[in-house]
Formats: sequence, structure tokens, C-alpha cells
Amino acid sequence: MNSVRCGLMMLGALVLGLAPSVAADDSFFTHLHTDRAMANVTVSPARKGPVEITIQLETVEEKPLAAKAVSVTFTNPRSKARLEAIDAERRGEDRWFASVKLPAAGRWTLGLVITISDADKVGIEAPIVIK
Repeated sequence: MNSVRCGLMMLGALVLGLAPSVAADDSFFTHLHTDRAMANVTVSPARKGPVEITIQLETVEEKPLAAKAVSVTFTNPRSKARLEAIDAERRGEDRWFASVKLPAAGRWTLGLVITISDADKVGIEAPIVIK
């Protein structure tokens, strides 16, 4: 019985030792949607400075959306700062990636322009918080 209790205590210590690194993930996740497209977006880390943006596109039926292009914008409503649009890089049928340097903490508006075809574009925006 003591060896079982000792093993459980060691396992608990191991789990507790891993918890801070899991909790230290500073990513910001948001789900954006319109009546024509949806996007799951993660900004990592959600701090000023260099960030990576991963995007997964879906149809409104929650099926992969294969777009021709995706661009990302960031605007700061308070300071009126607007970063130049970033062309995301395709990483799969429905997955995209971009990186940018965010100059300041605060509330930003993340915008996506999804080019489905030459004649069909969808714009989506959502507020995000950068630390």
C-alpha cells in the first residue's frame, strides 16, 4: 500500500510540475464567422512583439473551406494604428499561417479577407486582446 501511495504522490508531483508550462500558454483563440464562412484563429503569443497567426477555415456547415488566398489585418481602434495587410501562407487545404510584429499591447481588431474565388471574397473581423 505504501508503494502505491508513494507512486501516486510522485505522479501528482510530476503533474503539478507540468501545470505551469501548460498554464503559461499566452495564445489567444477566437472563432470568427459570417453567413458564408468561419475561421478558427490562434494568435501566439498574445503579447506585443512577434506573433504567429494560425487560421483554420470552415464552411458554415463546418466542412474544410479551400480558399484561394487569405490576408490578415490588425487595427487598434484606440490609437487608430493599422498594420499593413499580411498575406497568409497556405499550410494545408483549409489551414493558413502568418506572422507579424504587434507594436503595442491593448485591444486590437483582427481582420481576415478570405478569397474564395476571383469574384468571391469574405471579410471577417473580431476584437482580440494583446498583453
